Order: sequence, then C-alpha cells, then structure tokens
Amino acid sequence: EKEGIVTSILSGVLCLFIDGYSKCFAIDCRTYPMRSVAEPEKDKVLRGSRDGFVETVVFNTALIRRRIRSPKLCMEMMNVGETSRTDVVLTYMEDRVDQDFLEVVKDRLKTVKVDALTMNQESLAECLYRRKWWNPFPKFKFTERPDGAAASILEGKLAILVDNSPAALLLPVSIFDIIEEADDFYFSPVTGTYLKLTKYLIAFLTLFLTPVWLLLMQNPQ
Repeated sequence: EKEGIVTSILSGVLCLFIDGYSKCFAIDCRTYPMRSVAEPEKDKVLRGSRDGFVETVVFNTALIRRRIRSPKLCMEMMNVGETSRTDVVLTYMEDRVDQDFLEVVKDRLKTVKVDALTMNQESLAECLYRRKWWNPFPKFKFTERPDGAAASILEGKLAILVDNSPAALLLPVSIFDIIEEADDFYFSPVTGTYLKLTKYLIAFLTLFLTPVWLLLMQNPQ
C-alpha cells in the first residue's frame, strides 16, 4: 500500500523498489540514539539480571527474544495514532495465550481512534480500557524488566511494547500479579512464598485495618 510505504520511509525504514515488480521490499535497518541497557531504577533486585527496557522498541523485542528462543514466540507490529503512527508490538506465546482474549486485544488495537500517543504506553492504556470510577484497580501491569516480561509471556499473558517507552504492558492481570516482584522468583520457593504472603498480609492490613481503626477512633461508642 502507498500509505504503508510512506509511513515506512518516514520511520527510517529502507524501501527497495525493483523495476517490473509490483511490490516494495521494506528493509528495517534503523538505528536510533539510545541509552544503555541498564537496570531500571524502579525495579531493582537483589539477585538476577541487571538489564532493562529502553526507549527503542526493536531493542526491547531483542531482550525478550534473547530469553525465549522458541518459534512459538510471536511478535506482531502495528501502527497506532493517525498522526504519530507509533510502533506498537504485541508479544505472546502462540500455544499458551488465550486466543479469544488475543483477538479482542487485536481488534481494539486496530480500531483505536487517537491522533497521537503523546504519553506513550499510558495513552495506549487509556484507549484500550476506559477507566471506570467504580473499579479502582489497574487493568495493566507495567514492568521495565525484560526477565519479568518474559516470565509473564511464558505464563500465557500478553505483552504490549510501545516505541519511545521503556516499559511493557502485561495483561490480563489480577491484584496478585500487581503485588508480585522480581525478587519473589529469584529466591528459593520457601523464601519467595514467605515474601509473597507477607506482602499480601501487609496489603490486606493497609486496605482494611487502617479505615476500621479510623472508624473506631471517630466513633468510640
């Protein structure tokens, strides 16, 4: 398509035309200025790898592919935004993902009506799932660690990578996935389970014990 060729050229992709051939070869040999693949400031771990996602989506896909060397790992690139034409990559394991949920996400990505993803993955998250005031829980889990994203993909989840964003969106998620940390997987099963249960208990006490204590203090009768 003419529109796709123009978008590829404007994105820095090399387009090869051959006389007498009705197709165009798009050769992706782009290199962008980028920072080093260093450990994220937010998701530091005591054990494990020290690399993290960067703002270039091609390098982020390579970090995942380095950990999952399987032909079942699928990565589909789409363009979102009528003006920005931002690269969005949908990553999943073909034999483990929920196919019905995958089709729903694909349809929403293809039908997103937005001019530009000005805030990168956060703008895309708002377009995919409209926030409802009665549901305060997040719909996505954000991670800047490629090992955490690879582990979630192997569990059957979807990972959405957005160009210019050093984080991946993981879905579907539950409250238990939000509380999880990378350290839980790098320790022994007994220690990891203890850390998880401790965090669950602290989260429960924070959500329920604090307002109950305040209620009793305001109403001693």
